[in-house]
Amino acid sequence: MQREQILEHALNVLEQSGLAATTSLQQLAGETDLSPQQLQRYWPDRDALLYDALRYHAQQIDSWRRQVQLNEHLTGAEKLLARYEVLAEHVSKGRFPGCLFIAACSFYPQPDQPVHQLAEQQKRASWQFTHEILVNLELDNPPMVADQMELILEGCLSKLLVKRNVHDVAMARHLAEDVLSIALCRKNGALS
Repeated sequence: MQREQILEHALNVLEQSGLAATTSLQQLAGETDLSPQQLQRYWPDRDALLYDALRYHAQQIDSWRRQVQLNEHLTGAEKLLARYEVLAEHVSKGRFPGCLFIAACSFYPQPDQPVHQLAEQQKRASWQFTHEILVNLELDNPPMVADQMELILEGCLSKLLVKRNVHDVAMARHLAEDVLSIALCRKNGALS
């Protein structure tokens, strides 16, 4: 079994069972052709595999963000809201991308813990993605609007950890649309 397959399996287990319920390296790695000793050569313990799986997941999300940023066929608003379309698609398939970073910050609250740092890095990258698009839209106060939009996204991801309801993604998208509409109105002087 290839490394990516083990990491994908680990992500699936983490998304379905949560960080607290996955207590062993073998549980995260799943059925492989590797013995426990061979697994431990690559990942000495559960936390090492957890970190590697989250790093792999972060790379997937970063790659998706770059594709969206470079897509010249999407407007700025469409780029900002594209995450909700992808999230809804994944949630309908029982996958919860991004939720693990929210859970990791709570499960590993120490700021110097590597998993916590990785999760915080991913949250900063999400904010930066949002902020860059808002700057390109020439909105007033892009940092404040980015904070608002990221708060909506993090709230949605937090709720998905517990409720796992795709309708929450639709609600978060509507809230993000409203924040963006108000910011655009402010830019155009409609709220002065």
